[in-house]
Amino acid sequence: MGKGVSRLVQLLVMIILYFVMFFGIAFIVNMLIRKTWLMAYLYPFILIIMIDNLATWEYIVRPGQAFSALGTKLVNLTGFDIILFVFGFLGTITAGYVMKLLRKNGYQMF
Repeated sequence: MGKGVSRLVQLLVMIILYFVMFFGIAFIVNMLIRKTWLMAYLYPFILIIMIDNLATWEYIVRPGQAFSALGTKLVNLTGFDIILFVFGFLGTITAGYVMKLLRKNGYQMF
């Protein structure tokens, strides 16, 4: 198997994992907190935590350096990274729609 095919298989597996992982997390959060779109709103902050290795406190103490480092890391993301993050976001959106559909049809969580 060539290197390109191997990377494509890895990308497909990772796409499925990110979608399912964020769908599951968003579904559970929606079920417990009953805020349908909460995870969709929190997703950008989760991405910042995943991308940046800085402590949250650094954004308060040294905001110039922290946001500069974050900007550098965002610019250096590869196409694979961006695709994965988009599919993670689609997982949170899908969980919101599924939850709305379930509530519309009378399903009550607790």
